[in-house]
Amino acid sequence: MAMDWTLRPVDTADDSFLLRVYAGTRVDELALTTWDEATKDAFVRMQYRAQARHYKAHWPGAEHGVITVQQHGVSRDVGRLWLHRRVDTVHVLDIAVLPEWRSRGVGGRVLRHLMDEADASGRALTIYVEAANPARRLYDRLGFQPVGQPDGAHQFMRWRHVTMEAMETCNEQA
Repeated sequence: MAMDWTLRPVDTADDSFLLRVYAGTRVDELALTTWDEATKDAFVRMQYRAQARHYKAHWPGAEHGVITVQQHGVSRDVGRLWLHRRVDTVHVLDIAVLPEWRSRGVGGRVLRHLMDEADASGRALTIYVEAANPARRLYDRLGFQPVGQPDGAHQFMRWRHVTMEAMETCNEQA
C-alpha cells in the first residue's frame, strides 16, 4: 500500500485525538476489568494526563508529534510519537498508532526513519517495551536487541547499525 507519513508538532487542538490514541493502547487491559464505561473513561483520562506530565518532567526537551499519513491524496492523523534526541541516542519515549491503523506498516515506517536518523548521526535508537506489547515482534524484526534484564514489565531495547567492519572485529575477538 502506497503511504507517505509526516510528523507534525502537537498543538492544543490535538488533545482529544491524542486521548483517543492513548485510550487505544489501553483497550485490552481495560477489557479485563469489570468497570463500567464511565470508570474506564475516567481512568484513561487520568492516566493520559499523568503520562504527559511524567514525560514533560523527566524528559525536558522531548518532542511530541502527531503521526499523519497521506494516502490517495487524503491526510489522516493516525498516531503519536514522543521522542528525545540525545548526544548518543535517539530515544523513543512512546509510539502509538490508532487500533484501526495498526499492522499497516505505519509504525515500521516511522521506526525505520528513526533508525536512518540514528545511523546517519552515529547514535543508537532506544525504547522501553512492555513485555506483553504485540509491537515487540516489530522491534525484534527490525533488529532491536534487549539490553540487560527486564525492569518489571518493561524491557529496554537498543538498535544500532552494525557495519561489516564492526562485525568482523567482533568475530575476530570471539
